[in-house]
Amino acid sequence: MAEKENLGNEETQEERGAGTQVRIKFNTGNLKSSYVNFCNVTSTREEVILNFGLNKDWDRSQREIQVDLEHRLILSPFAAKRLHIMLTNLLDNYERRFGKINIEPVERTGIQH
Repeated sequence: MAEKENLGNEETQEERGAGTQVRIKFNTGNLKSSYVNFCNVTSTREEVILNFGLNKDWDRSQREIQVDLEHRLILSPFAAKRLHIMLTNLLDNYERRFGKINIEPVERTGIQH
């Protein structure tokens, strides 16, 4: 079994309670990696749903594309908020190192600027 320690995103002492140190180890023995280039999100009052998939249609002039949804993650709103904070921090660091990520819509020509 492969294990990996969580080296970031540490909780404060108030969140952990009375100074108790919590060490998290991740078992990666059954971990599966997938490449996705599409994400769709929706929510209810009780959960946040993230759908991930692969868009294999590269002809951007099409009026309809097919996305093969491969994974659905269902999170509590609290877990989604923590994910939001972690992704915001990660992307802020990324843009400081490598420059701003431009996500402006691609023009009909299919050429991204």
